[in-house]
Amino acid sequence: MALKKIINNPEDFVDEVTESLLLAHPDRLRAASADRRALVRADAPVPGRVGIVTGGGSGHLPLFLGYVGQGLATGVAVGNVFSSPSAEQIAAATRASHGGAGVLYLYGNYGGDIYNFDLAADIVAAEGIATATVLGTDDILSAPRGKESTRRGVAGLFFAYKTAGAAADRGDDLAGVREIAQRTVDATRTMGVGLSPTILPAAGEPTFTLAEGEMEVGIGIHGEPGSHRGPLESADEITDRFLTEILAELDPAPGQRVAVLVNGLGATPLEELYLIYRRVHHVLTERGVTIHRRYIGEFATSLEMAGASLSLLLLDDELAELLDAPAASPFFAQGQVAPVAPVPAADIPVERTDSSGGARVRRTGRTSTLRALLVDALAELPAHAEELRALDARLGDGDLGITVSTGATAVREALLGLPADVHAADLLRTAGVAFASANPSTFAALVGTGLLHAAAETDDVDGVTAADAARITEAVAHRVQERGGARRGDKTFLDVLLAVAEALSDTTDARTAAEAAVAAAERTVSETRNLASARGRAAWVGQRSVGEPDPGSVAVLRFLEALRDRIG
Repeated sequence: MALKKIINNPEDFVDEVTESLLLAHPDRLRAASADRRALVRADAPVPGRVGIVTGGGSGHLPLFLGYVGQGLATGVAVGNVFSSPSAEQIAAATRASHGGAGVLYLYGNYGGDIYNFDLAADIVAAEGIATATVLGTDDILSAPRGKESTRRGVAGLFFAYKTAGAAADRGDDLAGVREIAQRTVDATRTMGVGLSPTILPAAGEPTFTLAEGEMEVGIGIHGEPGSHRGPLESADEITDRFLTEILAELDPAPGQRVAVLVNGLGATPLEELYLIYRRVHHVLTERGVTIHRRYIGEFATSLEMAGASLSLLLLDDELAELLDAPAASPFFAQGQVAPVAPVPAADIPVERTDSSGGARVRRTGRTSTLRALLVDALAELPAHAEELRALDARLGDGDLGITVSTGATAVREALLGLPADVHAADLLRTAGVAFASANPSTFAALVGTGLLHAAAETDDVDGVTAADAARITEAVAHRVQERGGARRGDKTFLDVLLAVAEALSDTTDARTAAEAAVAAAERTVSETRNLASARGRAAWVGQRSVGEPDPGSVAVLRFLEALRDRIG
């Protein structure tokens, strides 16, 4: 499929889109970061009100940034196409949305987003900003009953933006807004069908293939596989598939009210969406179910993917009232809202989102051996990008090479921007934010949050000894395990971290420590390669992962080797 898009340089696509929105809607949106990847409503923050921050990959307009506005979300962090925003971009949106009552994170249930939002929560918690999180989990076919919490968030997120935004506007506290959002998510179900793939601007290739006359039921908004692929069916037959699954779970009784959302995925004529609504209306009416509100159009797209989804929200009286409340954004309007009073430009702080800009760090008066060592060692890691890419392509999505390469470069640049006598904890904190922000991914976010935790745990350390190295590694491992959910033996880089921490605990000098760390990492990579991966994307390939080394573990090994080679 040839690339045919109305764009300029594909690499500039997302930045030009955010610039375009700010130019087109200056009365409704403003940038909260210099890179324009954190946007907020023009009057943010709203004093005394809970802020709501969302975010995710680009390519889904009006999801996510289309729902920043009155009665909806307060701010958004914008990632590259189908990629998570960075923790620093999320933190920037959080600061600009914080009106003193805390901030709710409301976004889809995707691993990279979760790790980066969690890392952002760590960053802003140190600044006194309270956060809470609700994940959209409405994609009914992405996980079976009993595992609802693992489902993806898709178009049904719109309902949560609407009810949570109304709850924040009426003055509910953070716990109250969170409860409304969670109740909405719990009562929402979505099912979709794809008829053609999307083409990523930077790649120029379709994300999946469908034969002529085929459809895929249950497909995700990134092109994730569905539950059924077969010949294209009629509008009524497709809608009946949707309703069979959704009504089996929501099971509305006669007289109960629902909200209906018929969503186009980017290239589906509005007429076809109305045919889906027609069938939904007839079936629900025959069951005696009242359609309280209906929304038909594009609410969560996937660039030019052809297809549609159906979302139902089972309403109670409070959710119905909140759904009915006025709201307005550049992409959605309902009822009458008061005119926006933008914050005066002179009062708006626009943040840099690089980790070294304006960092407040402590100085010890003694040259940091750790800083010098890391600056040298990190320069070597980009040379391993192709090795790590190839390993990851066999078990995951192939992005680990670029993640490690760009992350190492970003950390090195950030460390060079620090004073030579920087305190160890502030060095680790800077490194964590830089690595996580350079190329947001699950691996980058886990490493970043691990380093932030290690920084907090070593706040009393001026110079790093072998014993301190063991403590730092153990702290990183603890947070990676806590946030990532992996256990020892799941064949992740946690296995290497734990082995290295144990090896370091028995050393007293730097050279011995470095040799012991590398030996422990080599042994762990070798011992775990014959296991089946049990966590992350690698777990999806099942037994095919047996015999392959874990890519993240190899990345840690290469880093440790670079350190060892530079310790005399």
